[in-house]
Amino acid sequence: MTRQDAMSFDEKLWRGLEEGAAAKLSQRDYATASLAERLSSSGVDASQLLGEGRKDCDSAWIAGVEIFPRQIYTQPFRGVFGEFARQHEGILAELKLWPQQWASARMYAGTAKGFHVHPPFIPEGEDARDYLSKQFAPAGGRRAYEREQWDVMFFVQGRVEIILRDVRAGFPPRTMRFLIEGDNHRGANNVGIVIPPGVAHALRVEGAEDAIMVYGTSTSFRAEFEGR
Repeated sequence: MTRQDAMSFDEKLWRGLEEGAAAKLSQRDYATASLAERLSSSGVDASQLLGEGRKDCDSAWIAGVEIFPRQIYTQPFRGVFGEFARQHEGILAELKLWPQQWASARMYAGTAKGFHVHPPFIPEGEDARDYLSKQFAPAGGRRAYEREQWDVMFFVQGRVEIILRDVRAGFPPRTMRFLIEGDNHRGANNVGIVIPPGVAHALRVEGAEDAIMVYGTSTSFRAEFEGR
C-alpha cells in the first residue's frame, strides 16, 4: 500500500495545502437545526414565527414578545398601502395596549443600533422576580403600560435583523434573532413586533438600502427609560 492510499479522504482532499494550514481547517456543520435552535442562534425569517411556527419555538420564546402579520396592499404603478394596527382588533387589542406616542427612525444602510433596554415597573415593596413572574404568567395581571415603556415596531422600508435578549430578573436568558422586511418588500416577513420592558433589543440593517421604522411606545419619551 502506498502512502497516498493510506491517507484519509480529507487528507487527500487538502494535500495541496501546507501541512500546518491543513491541520487548522475545520468544516461547518450543515445539519439542519430545529426552528427554536436557529431562532436562538443563527436567526430565522420573521414569517417562520407565525402560526404553527410560534408553537415550535416555545422553548426559545421570550415571554411578552409578540410577532404578528401585517396587511400590505399593492397599488399598481403607484406604490403600496400598509396597515400598522387597529386599536380594537388583533394583538394590541388582546393586550389592551395602545401607544401614547408614535415616532419614526431612519437607519442608514450598513449601520446597526446596539442593545438598549427599558426598565420594567416594579411596585414599591414587591420582589422583582415574583412580581414579573405573575405579570407574565398565562393569566397575568393588569400590566402597568403607563409606568413602563413597551415598544410596538413596524418597518416601512428595507430589511432589518433584530436581536432580542431577555434580561429580566427571574427569567431565563433567552435570545431571539429574526429578519423583518419593510413594506417595499411585500411578503410574509411584513410583521409588527411587541417588545416588553426588560427585553434588550438591537437592530442591524441588512442590504444596501436604508431602513425606515415607525414605532409606538406605551409612554411618552423619557430619557431615564433608555438603558444602553
